Order: sequence, then C-alpha cells, then structure tokens
Amino acid sequence: MGRSCRPPDQSDSRPRNYNTLFEVDLGRSPGFAKSGASPLNRNEAQTLWSAALGYLQVEIPRPNFETWLKDTVALNYEGDQLTVGTTSAFAAAMLERRLSSTIGRAVDRVAKRPTRVSFEVVAAEHPTNGAVQRAVPSPNGSPPSAIHADAGGQEATTMRLNPRFNFDSFVVGPSNELAHAAATAVTESPGRIYNPLYIYSKVGLGKTHLLHAMAHRLLAKGLSAIYVSSERYTNEYIKGIREGTADRFRDRYRGADILLIDDIQFIAGKEQTQEGFFHTFNELHLLGKQVVATGDEPAHKTLLEERIKSRLGGGLVVDIQPPNYEMRMAILRAKADALGVTLSHAVLDLLARRALMNIRELEGCLNRIVAYAQLTRSPITAELATCAVADLFTTTTRQPVKPDVVLAAVAEHFGIEAGAITGRRRDKQTALARRVAMYLLREESQLSSTRVGLTVGGKDHSTVLYAQKHMEQQLENDPGMRQELTLIRQSIGARRGA
Repeated sequence: MGRSCRPPDQSDSRPRNYNTLFEVDLGRSPGFAKSGASPLNRNEAQTLWSAALGYLQVEIPRPNFETWLKDTVALNYEGDQLTVGTTSAFAAAMLERRLSSTIGRAVDRVAKRPTRVSFEVVAAEHPTNGAVQRAVPSPNGSPPSAIHADAGGQEATTMRLNPRFNFDSFVVGPSNELAHAAATAVTESPGRIYNPLYIYSKVGLGKTHLLHAMAHRLLAKGLSAIYVSSERYTNEYIKGIREGTADRFRDRYRGADILLIDDIQFIAGKEQTQEGFFHTFNELHLLGKQVVATGDEPAHKTLLEERIKSRLGGGLVVDIQPPNYEMRMAILRAKADALGVTLSHAVLDLLARRALMNIRELEGCLNRIVAYAQLTRSPITAELATCAVADLFTTTTRQPVKPDVVLAAVAEHFGIEAGAITGRRRDKQTALARRVAMYLLREESQLSSTRVGLTVGGKDHSTVLYAQKHMEQQLENDPGMRQELTLIRQSIGARRGA
C-alpha cells in the first residue's frame, strides 16, 4: 500500500506522493496567493523561497550554492513574480545567467504553478539569510568593514564569511576531530605549527566551515587574515595582470598574517595562477606567515604542479571522513537548534539512518522538512518528514562509469573517433559531441570539473562548467537533444553490462 503525502487537516482528499512533495493548493493554503490576488508579505515569500532553497541546496554544487544563493532573501511574491534580493549586481547577473533555469524549476515545484523569478540588489543593511561580509582589518587597527581600501585608495579584497560557520557550531566527531584540532591549534599559533595546513575531503563535509571559523577567530584577535576561494583568487590574479595592478595584488596577499584558500584544486591547469600562488606561498612561508588550503584529494594526488603539491604536503595534511550515525544525529540536532525547531527522535533517526554521508545533503533535507511543515501549517512528524524527502531516496546508487566508456559511447553516437573529442577539432559535430561528453562525464562518471577538463584534452574547469550549463539549458528546451542523450545513456548502460 503506497504512503500518501497529503498534509494533515487539508480538505482535499487527493493522495499526494513524493512527486508532489510541496504541493499546496494555492487557493486554500494560507499565505499563497493566486495570480491577481493580494501579494504575499515578506515572511510568507521567504517561506516559499526557503523551501526552494531546500531543493537547490541538494541539487546544485556546493560552491555554486555558497557563492550565489547563500546570501539571498525573498523580497516579495506578487502575482506570478517572485523577487529575490542579492548582495551585489554581479551576483544578480550570475544568478540570472547561470542558474535561472534551475532556480525557476525549484520555485515552480514549491509554488505548484509557473513563477517568474527576478533578482534585485538589496542595500548593505538589508537582512539576508545569515551571511555577512567581513574583511581584513585595516592596517591602522580600525574594525573590519565590508570593504577596506589599500594605501592607494583602491578597493581591496572582500571576504564573505558566514557568521554561523564558527568553531562553536562545528560538530566534532571521530571523522573530523583531527582536522578540527589542527585548525584550532593554527589559530592559537599561526605560522608556528602545522604550516601549511592542508585539509581535504569530499564535498559537503565541513572544510569551508573550518576555514570560516579560523578566519572569524583570527579577525577577533586583530590579525590580518584573507579567506578566498581559488576561483576568486584566480579572477583577482588575472584582473591584476590585465589592469596593470599585479604589484598591488601581490602586496595585499603577501601582507596578510594568514592566507586561507578554499578548493585549491581548481587552480590546476592554470599555469600563471599556479606560478603566482607558488611565489605567494614561498613569501608567506619564508616570513613565518600561515597558509591553510583545502582540496578534494590528498595533496600528492591533486592535479596541481609538483612543486605546489610538495609545498602543501610538507606541512600537516589531514582529512575529513563522512560522519557516522551518531555524528549525523548530533549534526541534525545542532542544525535544528540553529533553525529554532524541535525535532523528535523519530524524525532525527529517519534522516540519520539514510545513506546521506554529506553534511550538506543532511542540511538540505532538514531545510525541506521544515519548509514543508511551514507551508502546510503541519507539525513535523516522521510521516511528514518521509513525504518531504521521499524523492531523494528513490534512485539506486550506481557506480561511476569509466570515462573511456562515456567517450566511446558519445563518439559512436555522433559518428566520430573518440580521439576527436579529446583533440583540437572544432567543427560543429565534434564541438557538440565534446559538450555532451563533458556533461555525461560529470553525470555518469561523477568526475569533478577539473577532471572532466583533463579527460577531454586539457580544458580548464570554467570551460567545462560553461559547457555543462549550456547542455542543461539545451536539454530543458530541446526534446530532440533529450532523446539523443537517452540513446547515449542506453549505449553506456549496454557497454557497462558487456
């Protein structure tokens, strides 16, 4: 007998399964207006947006979510238009250009009707979802501000630190206690022990949380700290070269007491950026300054240049493993407390026993359950929680497909040699095959963008991300391409079984 996901106390008797997990009748449910009715107030609009974020937090890569969506807030929802506030015009542009289709689908699923999403820049004092801007303290000792200026009066680097990512909120257990201990020790004596410190793990296990916690503590001590993602470091480095401000860039980074760089694997393949980082690292290390980096693999297995791998491996290298059941329970309790909700042991146990080894996925599931309860005005029970996250557990875990199997299937479908996909040919047919291959190498082989780039002939990760995004948009609008992809996946499945 199938379980119905009909919210309690609803007059509609239709069964609602996991495919309609946020289905709320817009005419009857409190807070949601039909087209042409009164607009929702901001709290009600934020409830809808929080539910959509619960989807997005699970469905899109963590760096994208943290960079572009973490600081957003719903401003209003009127008619068929949801307006979302961002912290900068650049963020609004990137959301519109890169993620609008994915965001639109998530909002449509929550609102249960087509909804247009627009993005507006909110004032600096406008409340957001909890993230704040912090920066390196000014040399004269004045308090940190969102943006500080260098000696020439030009805008310096801006750090975006999440206030919730501190040592107090970091749940310590057997899987991460060494990384936590190393991070706290570094903040006590930066540059003196464990220099450099390199922390690696799969996505969503707490590396970024630890870096933010370290930055918070160091800033509180009045030290000069820079936290930066590898992508932002690369962009600033290239901008410095292009605009003739490389000296200013170099002085800013080498003048810090501690440099914390996140996801360093993404500078792999970028020769100039690696060259610049290598010299910055050497300068900081020579002066007794601290360097902390995170990555997704052990230092010696990364795709970075050998001299950088050697430098990172010369300090303390620690990993973070997936949390066990007890730790997942503790994490869920802490996340629930932060949301201000009380969950029964049955609900916590339901989530903790799922095959979710990623903290980000745990948090995403919890957010969806809380948002679902708010949308339906229902208590959080084990039955409601099961309905809210049922669609996350309906797919069978599959082993990644070998990259050469994907390339062979794509090449056969398009009638070209596999070597053409990894080569330099740029004719229309080969370019399309290459985009499809990059998309499927992520989906079927579960490769990182850096690994995908190397597999198809040394493309950088930004090129790969663009190709994958282009494919997502094409699949959404082109039934013919969806059919072609289905045929290629069938070919891949046949090759796996051979």
